[in-house]
Amino acid sequence: MNEYEKLLLQNKSWVSDKTDLDKDYFKNLADIQKPEFLWIGCSDSRVPANEITNTEPGEIFVHRNIANLVVNTDLNMLSVLKYAVEVLKVKHVIVCGHYGCGGVKAAITNHHFGLLNKWLRNIKDVYRLHNYALNKIENIEDKTDALVELNIIEQVNNLVKTSIVQKAWHNNQSLMLHGCVYGLKNGILIDLIKVDKNTPIDPLYQFDFDNTIED
Repeated sequence: MNEYEKLLLQNKSWVSDKTDLDKDYFKNLADIQKPEFLWIGCSDSRVPANEITNTEPGEIFVHRNIANLVVNTDLNMLSVLKYAVEVLKVKHVIVCGHYGCGGVKAAITNHHFGLLNKWLRNIKDVYRLHNYALNKIENIEDKTDALVELNIIEQVNNLVKTSIVQKAWHNNQSLMLHGCVYGLKNGILIDLIKVDKNTPIDPLYQFDFDNTIED
């Protein structure tokens, strides 16, 4: 039996466990999707959103990429954000990173990673913004973890800059942004930042929805 066949068998076992507890589990799950959370997390396989939050399928809408980035040219992420906020009407958007992040570690180096360089530059830009504080940290693990936290905060700020989030707030939609970090060594989520519609926005990034030229 190969690894893929093992996954299919494990799926059948999972289905059996769920239906033993509730015969209508999948019927009810298929009927409606009404999550209150959008999770923007790292692609790292050790940080599965439902597992670490002890939630069921259908409770969290999930988008993952390397180092949990919110990039203003990433149509995939923006499409997920738009659908979650405007259609699903989620009440919370969570950016979750994790200590020991391989993407952040890679961004600190000067190694050439080919196509990945373009993605890692977003993290390098975060480092540049905070280089005075980060350059004082000599231990590479401590420096990486500090950059992990700063990166999470910057990605939450990037969410604030989107017209999707600002439009929701303009329409008095209930929407809270969160940044948290996950500890691989202890399994604990730590809250780093919360942002809501009352948080001041830099005027340079603030949209005037009463003077819309093009949607």
